[in-house]
Amino acid sequence: MQSKKQILLPKFQKIFEQIGENIKLARKRRKLTTIQVAERAGIDRSTLYHIEKGNPSVSIGAYFNVFRVLGLQDDFLKLAGDDEFGRKLQDLKLIGRKGNG
Repeated sequence: MQSKKQILLPKFQKIFEQIGENIKLARKRRKLTTIQVAERAGIDRSTLYHIEKGNPSVSIGAYFNVFRVLGLQDDFLKLAGDDEFGRKLQDLKLIGRKGNG
């Protein structure tokens, strides 16, 4: 199975690059080598390199395993956790229903 290259607008690519940098800094603060993290995460060292560069083509599972190795797995729960826009849409629909009832 050949993977497709993920295309992101530059402003969204910057988000991935920031995540990659955060992961790299977290690894360094823990004084872990790329080999140690890759082995513990069950990924190739080259995959870790791509993660630390913010490559969006790397699977979310690989990102999660690196987070887990670094003890940051709970940060994954924050992804899409604060759906402010979705809650506003939901509230608008609820307000609209009250007026029709």
